[in-house]
Amino acid sequence: MRKAKLLALLTASALSVGLLMGCAEVNTVPEETQEEESTVSSDVEDVIEPIANVQDYSTLSTESNGYGQGVNFDDLNRPMGALDFNEEYGEYNAEAIQDTEEKTIMLTFDQGYENGYTATILDTLAEKGVKATFFVVYDYAVRNPELVQRMIDEGHTVGSHSWHHYSMPELSADEMTEEIMYLHDYMIENFGLQMTLFRPPKGEYSELSLAVTGDLGYETVLWSFAYADWDVDNQPDPEESLKKLIDRAHPGAIYLLHSVSETNAEILGDFIDAMLEEGYSFVS
Repeated sequence: MRKAKLLALLTASALSVGLLMGCAEVNTVPEETQEEESTVSSDVEDVIEPIANVQDYSTLSTESNGYGQGVNFDDLNRPMGALDFNEEYGEYNAEAIQDTEEKTIMLTFDQGYENGYTATILDTLAEKGVKATFFVVYDYAVRNPELVQRMIDEGHTVGSHSWHHYSMPELSADEMTEEIMYLHDYMIENFGLQMTLFRPPKGEYSELSLAVTGDLGYETVLWSFAYADWDVDNQPDPEESLKKLIDRAHPGAIYLLHSVSETNAEILGDFIDAMLEEGYSFVS
């Protein structure tokens, strides 16, 4: 497994992030990749020279893959697609399911834009004593600093969902580095937070993108459960959704939910209660 040298890279590249009040662009993608729809302007300028590769990536595949956990499961109810991803790409510090057979759930939320439900979600997590992981894009952090600060203050993990929300396999190694490190430096300078987890936009990746991410000191975190929750104009039925979340529980689960979802905000407390009753614990 590659040993990431993040601090050395930061020093060598002499990054100096221009903190422009730009916006990310979050794209609509198929249900398979479980990403939300949002349209906001993008006026962030590239103000940093491309960063030199820290190693030779020429032998790595640039083929784009769209992740999905699939519909086949093992005897522990774990999706085979997630297990296969771990086996194939674990060397790049990437996972789609936790490497454990213990009854644990990593509850994660993608923060593409704010739709008024994140505070409620945080209230529920605080009430239940559960920690979660929130993956933010640059635009979200700029527009909602009070919510990001609350996540940090209440002990949740904040991870990166990239600067612009571009598909990583469509970028060069230098551009991938910028997408991760621009936001990395922004979060350090504005929140005193050094992030270590990365969720690639739209769940799209290549062997090269995973390698670059790992070499920057980040762990790529995909998911072993997701469902169609991101369309704010077509929210799933709360009762059916709660049953789906409960039925698909499995050891080492990584749940992907979107905080723009009214349904998720409504059923989160009941889901947590049901999982605790079944002997699950929540990790972040």
